[in-house]
Amino acid sequence: MRVLAVRDITKRKQTEENSLIRENYLRSQSQTLMQLAKSNTFQQGNLKAVLKEITEAAARSLLVQRVGVWLYNSDESKIECIDLYDVSTKQHSAGLSLLKANYPAYFQALEEERSIAVNDVFNDKRTQEFAESYLSVLGITSVLYAPIWLGDRLVGVVCHQHAGGVRQWTLDEENFAASIADLVKVAIETSERNAAQSALRNSEAKLRAMFEHSSIGISFANMDERIVDSNPALCQMLGYSQEELSGKRITDYIYSEDLTTDLDYQQIVTGNAVDPKRAVAKHPLELEKRFQHKDGSLVWTQISVSLICNTNGEPEFFLTIIEDITERKRTELKLLKSKEAAEVGSRAKSEFLATMSHELRTPLNAIMGLSQLLQQKIVGTLNDKQEEYINYIYSNGEQLLALINDILDLSKVEAGKEELTLLPLQVQDICNYVISTVCDRALEKGLQLTTEIEPEADVCIADDRRMKQMLLNLLTNAIKFTPAGKVSLTVKKVPQGMIFTVSDTGIGIGSNQFQFLFEPFKQLDSRLNRQYEGTGLGLALTRKLARLHGGDVTVESTLGEGSRFMLFLPDPTSQKAEKLQSEEIAQSERENNSSFVSFPVSPSASVPDTTTNKRILLVQDEENTAILLQGYLQTIGYEVEKISDSNSFLHWVRNFEPDLILLDVHLTGDVSGWDLLNLLRQIPSSQDLPVVIITPAGMTVDPNRLRQAGANDYLTKPIGIVQLESILIRYLS
Repeated sequence: MRVLAVRDITKRKQTEENSLIRENYLRSQSQTLMQLAKSNTFQQGNLKAVLKEITEAAARSLLVQRVGVWLYNSDESKIECIDLYDVSTKQHSAGLSLLKANYPAYFQALEEERSIAVNDVFNDKRTQEFAESYLSVLGITSVLYAPIWLGDRLVGVVCHQHAGGVRQWTLDEENFAASIADLVKVAIETSERNAAQSALRNSEAKLRAMFEHSSIGISFANMDERIVDSNPALCQMLGYSQEELSGKRITDYIYSEDLTTDLDYQQIVTGNAVDPKRAVAKHPLELEKRFQHKDGSLVWTQISVSLICNTNGEPEFFLTIIEDITERKRTELKLLKSKEAAEVGSRAKSEFLATMSHELRTPLNAIMGLSQLLQQKIVGTLNDKQEEYINYIYSNGEQLLALINDILDLSKVEAGKEELTLLPLQVQDICNYVISTVCDRALEKGLQLTTEIEPEADVCIADDRRMKQMLLNLLTNAIKFTPAGKVSLTVKKVPQGMIFTVSDTGIGIGSNQFQFLFEPFKQLDSRLNRQYEGTGLGLALTRKLARLHGGDVTVESTLGEGSRFMLFLPDPTSQKAEKLQSEEIAQSERENNSSFVSFPVSPSASVPDTTTNKRILLVQDEENTAILLQGYLQTIGYEVEKISDSNSFLHWVRNFEPDLILLDVHLTGDVSGWDLLNLLRQIPSSQDLPVVIITPAGMTVDPNRLRQAGANDYLTKPIGIVQLESILIRYLS
């Protein structure tokens, strides 16, 4: 009897079959990973080509529709697709990016390293819309992510996208995906390492090329200061080969007279000659020395020594850069000689100008003074033609004197010898003075002359005479070059100071002429010389005086339409209280020193007939000026005694008993008018005797010095009849 036992081994066979399938699957995955790791593309480190191989192999092994490599940017605010492989099209793409701020739940899923099904419900609507629109449109139902780690930093993910039904990923598939991510990590590291090595090689090649082809000498020395490498430029500079320089010290080639202890590299560069390896150079050593060429000639060089440290911060080499500056030194020597010659020439020019101005002013004073006497008809009447000639002589003398004054002023400013007396000045007074001075010229041409002063622009700090001179130069120019229309002076207060603007509707200036505008003795157009008078000194002097005040002169102009010259003066005071205090001081000085305030006198004014027994002592060593003044004063009824000898001054004061002394500050010899005034004021009986000093043209008169010296007033050469009569009325009437 046979008994047939039948056992159902379907499950076992199925298990064995599944095991075999799994084993074959794992073997296939392992082979895939090995092939990827051993591929030539992977070894070469071409990241783009490697990623293509990896994504294609991963898609075949996991049987998914698409595989992509996504990397974060530097601040992890965005993730970008570097390579995306689509099985259906067998094409690679890249460039898609996602912002973390737009899809927070999606990024959270990536960071939690889990798979995602398209029908998962995300807690933010935008992420749900992304999953439904981006993934569903492509037929993607499930996604498996594997993180890419570089050390402990998450740099991206490998994304495996499955099409069809929802797929449950197995542990083997997740492990394979993790291995793929590891391969991507290795590929990134290899690519970065190769890139770094390539960059290092390129950098070394560039540095070597610079070292070899540089026109500047370069050497490297060890910490014993021995040369270990030198470039061809240094060899050519010194006349030695690289072999001859090797092992020597760079100081061995410095000219003996220039070799000092300051060239000890360890002491100067490191600051520690005992243990230089512990010191690090903060600043390179810079010095000029002469090297001795192999043939004995000397080479001037600029030396720069730096300390090169290793990665641990320890000193390793001295880098010495040596530039041949022999030609530059020769040029400097030539320039030095030229500078010395220019200084000699400048001194000679200044001396010449001073001499010329003195020699011309002295006869001009007589010419203009005698012309005025004839104009006043003091010595008799003139016929019409004589009066015309006298007026012509006087006006031309004025022009010549103005030219001499401008030349001397410009010379003084350029030589740095001009001294300003800065005082608080009333802007309204200054503007009234300059406008009244030029108004006749404007009326002659039919020009409208206007002034506008802001209420805030009430006081400026400047030198009174120079301030008026600058504005007069600008206004005179504006009137000269304006055939018709108007000329205006406006004053505006700005935070940094004050701006005086002179505008006109004249011929204007072309932009190509601006560069010559402020150059002395320069007319912008040679044709203007025939139509307009002038030497070109006014604007040059005005700008120099403005800059001497700490300000400047600028211009805006359109050819044929007019010009605007802006004189800026800085405000030296920063607080309103200081400004008010300066105004109060200025007002007090004006009230207490009324004798120093000029007042207008009509040209036709005559001296009262109270001159009987009025005596004037004239102390003047210029014969022409003395004769002029004495003749005029005697003609109008005064008793005048003129002296030129300072030694007899006190004798004449005691015996002549003058009612007024006219005292020139510049006298022949070592004794000046100031010295005589000082002696006079030491005599008790002469304390109240009026003394008016006479100053040369161009001299700045400081009211404080006048008061301290004991003078009552002053006259400036050339002395005008009106000014002289004003003095006589003030002190002898």
